Amino acid sequence: MSSIIDSVRDNVIGADWRHLLPHRARGEGPVNVGSTERWISAAVGAAFVVAGLRRRRWRGWLLPMGGGLILRALTGRSGVNRALGRNSARREQVASPVASVAGGEGIKVERRVVIDRPPDEVYRFWRNLENLPRFMEHLESVTMRGGGRSHWVAKAPGGTRVEWDAEIHNEIPGELIAWRSLPGADVPNAGSVHFTPALGGRGTEVRVVLSYEPPAGRLGAAVATLFGEEPEQQVEDDLRRLKQVLESADFSRAGA
Repeated sequence: MSSIIDSVRDNVIGADWRHLLPHRARGEGPVNVGSTERWISAAVGAAFVVAGLRRRRWRGWLLPMGGGLILRALTGRSGVNRALGRNSARREQVASPVASVAGGEGIKVERRVVIDRPPDEVYRFWRNLENLPRFMEHLESVTMRGGGRSHWVAKAPGGTRVEWDAEIHNEIPGELIAWRSLPGADVPNAGSVHFTPALGGRGTEVRVVLSYEPPAGRLGAAVATLFGEEPEQQVEDDLRRLKQVLESADFSRAGA
């Protein structure tokens, strides 16, 4: 395909061609073309280019059209989709059975901490989701509903509350818990927590990966940051409190 693109470049707009492309078509901005559309664009674009190379008098319009479709397929970005507010890539991602937050649309946080407890013990504490408000400051309650489903209530900026239902969709006892929010959540979110033996037998490394969409999108997250609601710091502080809870003398006496 690179030879076709080079031919389009040389025959249509010359060697220095990328500066002529729209801002988003240069590999910037969000992907807004789904995989099926990208394959179709590539096939149709290649057909146009081949036809244009064979028919000189049609070359002037076939090559630009074919090159545009190939570029659309390669970058996954479309100015037409952007102008119409259309995003077929997002629809595919949201429809995925393992995703609640469309790729590239939300905010991702990843943090880790080492806790001086065995992995099985830390896993059992976390797996009882009703324990989570003990160390997650912004979480008011988690209610187990059976079948891996639960109801969450969290404090939000400005004294408001947000609620959602979630389900555990992947689990390896003692190693992994992965969850996603269900349709209708105030804050669509998905994530996982990993429990790994720490190096040197120093307990457990707990790694949390979280993706979510703030109620007001990225702007809402930026505003929240001004009020001390910075998401990375929140998760880091939560993990620090988890470490304090699990390493406390009271917890040791009570057992897991």
